[in-house]
Amino acid sequence: MYEITVKTGFSAAHQLRGHPGPCKNVHGHNWVVEACYKSEKLDEQAMVVDFADVDMELKRITQKLDHKMINDVPPFDKDNPTAEKIAEWIFNELKNSLLMAPSRVTVFETDKASASYFP
Repeated sequence: MYEITVKTGFSAAHQLRGHPGPCKNVHGHNWVVEACYKSEKLDEQAMVVDFADVDMELKRITQKLDHKMINDVPPFDKDNPTAEKIAEWIFNELKNSLLMAPSRVTVFETDKASASYFP
């Protein structure tokens, strides 16, 4: 089994609706996103998927959130913009934009706190 990981980052604010603690207030993070891809076989170029393709798509997707109030960006204008929901959204965006779906997307709010989404 082979696995690759590509990282990118973005800066954005959010607030968690219904949260009993301080996260109910507007606050920001320097988010880090990791997209992982697994395969039992390599392609004709001996790759799982090209790093550059994943990097380009990750940047395109996270650009929709960069320097924004995530609560104002669909679908987070309705869904609570937790790290878990952001990871799921990025996973689905990647799944629909590349020939291969990621095996996992992890979103870090801080260097100590992350959430992952995988099917």
